[in-house]
Amino acid sequence: MPDGEAAVSPRTEAGGASIPPHRVSLLIGQLGLGGTEKQVALLAEGLRARGVGTDVLVMFEGGPHEGPLRAARVPVVHLGFRRGLADRRMPPANAAAFLRLVGHLRRTRPDVLHAFLFHSQVTAAPAARLAGVPVLVAGRRSLGDYKRGRPLVSALDAVATRMTDHLIANARAVAEDALRDRYVEEDRLTVVPNGLPASAFEPMPPAVLTTRLPVVLCVANLISYKGHRHLLEAMARLGRRGLPCTLALAGDGPERAALRARATRLGVDVRFLGARTDVGRLLARADVVALPSLQEGMSNAVMEAMAAGRPIVATEVGGTGELLRGRGVLVPPADPAALAEGIERLVTDPASAAELGRRARAWSAAHLSADVMVERHVRIYRDLLERRRPDAVRPPGTAGARG
Repeated sequence: MPDGEAAVSPRTEAGGASIPPHRVSLLIGQLGLGGTEKQVALLAEGLRARGVGTDVLVMFEGGPHEGPLRAARVPVVHLGFRRGLADRRMPPANAAAFLRLVGHLRRTRPDVLHAFLFHSQVTAAPAARLAGVPVLVAGRRSLGDYKRGRPLVSALDAVATRMTDHLIANARAVAEDALRDRYVEEDRLTVVPNGLPASAFEPMPPAVLTTRLPVVLCVANLISYKGHRHLLEAMARLGRRGLPCTLALAGDGPERAALRARATRLGVDVRFLGARTDVGRLLARADVVALPSLQEGMSNAVMEAMAAGRPIVATEVGGTGELLRGRGVLVPPADPAALAEGIERLVTDPASAAELGRRARAWSAAHLSADVMVERHVRIYRDLLERRRPDAVRPPGTAGARG
């Protein structure tokens, strides 16, 4: 199998009589700065550019991607849900929001409803059936760790998945994890890697960051599974070895206070930059990019660093190995010693670091184009619509058999 191809893939090329999608609705929880939100925006803009009527339905709150979507003439519809869909005592406002979603789908009559992440999928499944949407697709963006020890979440996920025509995973590791669930069949699952816009490959002026030390950049929300505490330990180790570096953390979240206190205890030079939209300029300033995550799907932060040609050290979790094997330094998760060694290797051997950066940039340009990502989605939508035709012959177990 060629490098970068999907490991799990049903038929996605329909015959000459295939039905193109006229309208697609994308359902997501919010439009913040996360990787999934970025991919939804890229997909929506790409579909719109191809003449597919597209809207983005937001369950909870908007965010920075809303303005660019509207500028691209992609409507953004706020549904007014409240958090707590997986709680036994659901907020009453969600009943009205659910009816609002069903009413919108009935009025706009999309060919495809594509839901992203858990809350959207469990909401989309009954809504699509009530509204008569022909095809329901769900995006799998991460491993199933969020379901562990949460029986209600697991049960909702199982029911919603059985009601869904097709699943699209963004990494082979995510697809393989999904297949371990008894209710996910291989012929209802396709791998489509994330995409990068052309702007990710354009040179950027470096951001201003005053330091004489090598700069290690980490772009990730400050939440526990991103593994920042292990990166801080690694930076402290480097300092004790006589190789102090400045750590720049781009992102925000609930771990900020604890990480700041830990950095002070360890004596590490850390710059908490907060949520940033100028990641390209930060990458241009970085000597090394590090991602110490304990779990990942397909990391947008790693992809963007690859497009910028930066040397990267990252934990081999989820789809990160698929991106960086032979093009970066991979280390085990929760291992500060290995993380420190990886950073040291890149900082002390600039020629090797530059070569890894060149390989990463070339591979990402060939395999991670947003245009390719959008086109693969269009093919899947067309194939599923073709299978929904009354006269289509559907082998047992194929997608499109939803009643």
